[in-house]
Amino acid sequence: MTGTFITAGPFEGQKPGTSGLRKKTAQFSAPHYLECFIQATLTAVGAKGKTLVLGGDGRAFGREAAAIILRMAAANGVAKVIVGRDALLSTPAASHLIRLHGADGGIILSASHNPGGMDGDFGVKYNIANGGPAPESVTAEIHAETLRLSGYRISATAAPDLTQEGSHRLDDMLVEVVNPVADYAALMESLFDFKAIRAMFAAGFTMKFDAMCAVTGPYAVEILERRLGAAPGTVMNATPLPDFGGMHPDPNPTWAADLYGLLMGPDAPDFGAASDGDGDRNMVVGRGIYVNPSDSLAVLAANAHLAPGYAGGLKGIARSMPTSTAADRVAKALGIEAHETPTGWKFFGNLLDAGRVTLCGEESFGTGSDHVREKDGLWAVLLWLNILAVTGRSVRELMEDHWQRFGRTFYSRHDYEALPVAPAEAVMTGLRQSLSGLPGTVVGDTSVTLADDFAYHDPVDGSESRSQGLRVVFANGARFVLRLSGTGTEGATLRLYLEQHSDSPADFARDPQEALSAVIAAADQLAKITSLTGRPAADVVT
Repeated sequence: MTGTFITAGPFEGQKPGTSGLRKKTAQFSAPHYLECFIQATLTAVGAKGKTLVLGGDGRAFGREAAAIILRMAAANGVAKVIVGRDALLSTPAASHLIRLHGADGGIILSASHNPGGMDGDFGVKYNIANGGPAPESVTAEIHAETLRLSGYRISATAAPDLTQEGSHRLDDMLVEVVNPVADYAALMESLFDFKAIRAMFAAGFTMKFDAMCAVTGPYAVEILERRLGAAPGTVMNATPLPDFGGMHPDPNPTWAADLYGLLMGPDAPDFGAASDGDGDRNMVVGRGIYVNPSDSLAVLAANAHLAPGYAGGLKGIARSMPTSTAADRVAKALGIEAHETPTGWKFFGNLLDAGRVTLCGEESFGTGSDHVREKDGLWAVLLWLNILAVTGRSVRELMEDHWQRFGRTFYSRHDYEALPVAPAEAVMTGLRQSLSGLPGTVVGDTSVTLADDFAYHDPVDGSESRSQGLRVVFANGARFVLRLSGTGTEGATLRLYLEQHSDSPADFARDPQEALSAVIAAADQLAKITSLTGRPAADVVT
């Protein structure tokens, strides 16, 4: 060990959640706060002699944090750090670099889809050697270290210039500054039929991609406009900005309203897509039709064989529990495994590493495959483009074909954001306490057949994760799920997931909110959301 030891900490509340530690930027940039959490991380993972990847989504404090982390890594005996130029790396690109270089892990600086800027949010997440988020055993040890440390170790040497690619020395540690886009773009070109997609664009296919002033902009410009020949300007909001240009970089119809409105308008392009702050989420919209994340996973799974990287078929499909059951029907038709996990991409890691699944998806606009160990927004967009290019179908035609084959699973997520913690917890506690008595209860014109607090038994390592969301299933195939989100930094966000399947073609054109009206009413009746929160409606509906 080298460098100077600074006495500081411990700080309460540095417990990593499903996607690392997220706090207000002002909290992270306060004296010693980031440093103590990084010290806990480096100690917990035994960083001495290891190779790490470092980068983030370009939000405020990211470059400063990267410089601090490099100096601390050197002082803690890290052998090498591979860092994206300008401290930029999308989350899936960071996962790829960890795997490509055989690194021992990586530190990702992002609060994903949360707003940025000095008045916004910041986050730090540790990924392990497979490229995926640290499992609960690792995050628990990091948390334990945050409570017992007495300070941190940091080099007195300045961090190298991260605006220039190349090799640098920081004391005894090697720092490799790399192009943040190049290796990821090469991976995408190995998975998809770029020739077919280029031909589609050359024939007049049009699209808009909203990078939301976040990290995916440089990736989308390089791949969509330069390598695939999409028209200049196809990528909107392409320059990453520290405050995301004042945008909320969450790709859904509410926060990507300009893109959504364009695709629903009279001059809509053929295809629209958006990605989030760190590039791991996606929204897909066709001309006049929105594709919810659950349907997107199902359609991609049913058609993935059309892309070269998946021509051999899928090993299995995994989805988070709140994601609709649409993908399960595809897995059954293909004769492959289907897995239901808790929310959090880390729960897919064992299944992917064991070769049990190929495609994964979760309810919060996350889709991915075994090419990395993170969800991957641009990957999902490229797979959609590959399918459109090979089939010659429009998004609407693909969706309608899918519903004719598998039926339509109407699905929506209602978010009650920034609630006071007490009423949000009252909703969860009240429903949880009533679960055992709900089966058999008549609600409207149906009855409850299952009510539980979801628990997951990992089929690979035997670990168990309990209390992962409250779910209520009805005899008519409807279902609702309630969770408190673990990704916000202010108040509490109550998420209500709603689902109703129909095999009747007469239903397929119904508006999802109308088709879900009965289960929406049932959820409010059983969970008392309106009466306990005082909110007559959700803040965000997707």
